[in-house]
Amino acid sequence: MKTLLAAIATAMLVAGCGSAGAATGPTPSPEATPSTGVGLHFDVVVTEKDKVATIHVGQTLEVVLHANAGMNNWAQVRSSDQSILVPTVNPAATAVRGVTLAAFKATAPGQADVTAFASPTCPSGQACPMYVQVWSVKVTVTA
Repeated sequence: MKTLLAAIATAMLVAGCGSAGAATGPTPSPEATPSTGVGLHFDVVVTEKDKVATIHVGQTLEVVLHANAGMNNWAQVRSSDQSILVPTVNPAATAVRGVTLAAFKATAPGQADVTAFASPTCPSGQACPMYVQVWSVKVTVTA
């Protein structure tokens, strides 16, 4: 009887883990991907895997950054040139734990870097390594 209960519990655990499904967001690529229209619409979505993106004046860019293991959430998501890429309110700003969201609107042609920083997660009262992880994507805005 114990063996049967153990087998059922294991089957339920495996089935539960398998039902999580695939991510609904865009697939990361060498160049940022156009939004798939799932949920709120952004013209282009970039993740921590992207290095470059191209958008047009008037379009919006969503930044979706996932924290790495042992690291705090990404912080200080900023545009290097706010005359080209202006931060805007991200209506989906409520993210799951470990995900940082930011949004920008392209207002003029040119190039701007979007950067973010993450620091290690350290237990209270213990020594912590002094380093920071830096992420950057070069955004080209065309007319």
